Amino acid sequence: MSDADSERWVRALDVSSPTRDDATGELHALLLRAAHAEAARRSGYNGVAGVELDDIAQQAAADAVMSILRRLDSFRGESRFTTWAYKFVVLEVSSKLARHAWRRESRHLDAEAWERLPDALGVAPDTSAEARELLAAVRRGVDEAMTPHQRRIFVALVVDGVPLDALVAELGTNRNAVYKAMFDARRKLRLYLGEQGFLEVAPD
Repeated sequence: MSDADSERWVRALDVSSPTRDDATGELHALLLRAAHAEAARRSGYNGVAGVELDDIAQQAAADAVMSILRRLDSFRGESRFTTWAYKFVVLEVSSKLARHAWRRESRHLDAEAWERLPDALGVAPDTSAEARELLAAVRRGVDEAMTPHQRRIFVALVVDGVPLDALVAELGTNRNAVYKAMFDARRKLRLYLGEQGFLEVAPD
């Protein structure tokens, strides 16, 4: 155990502790403040504020507390207990913000984000008319060329700007699997645009 405060937390939160309920309430209050701070820090790009932000922070703090209580035995004292606990709430905030963004954007994707996709793919139309045609082709390519799994990952990372770690947590997978799906999705989209005459694609 790294320090006396960490030892106090672990003893108080143990299932046999007579002060477990009080300690759990103290931990929840601590993590709720952290969840509010983390959600507010990310609010600049996800558009969440007010009651929605408060609700996400409350859910994140509650779920983080439950995860910590289930995993209390895994705390090894390699860092302060509060530092270890903060990781849980940051992950919960990321996951819930990602889920919130997907629910919202699945109904109304950000037009400006879609318009930036051609640049990200290395395609530069010469006129506004070509740009409109290209954007329509990109949308069709995302819908038609990708598998549902690839489309979900591509839209989350490229269009919605969901943090990679939040996406990994939401999908219950790992970074390598997401990287692979993203690579395949991008390759399929570039091939589709090549077939449509918008992009020169070198043969494999």
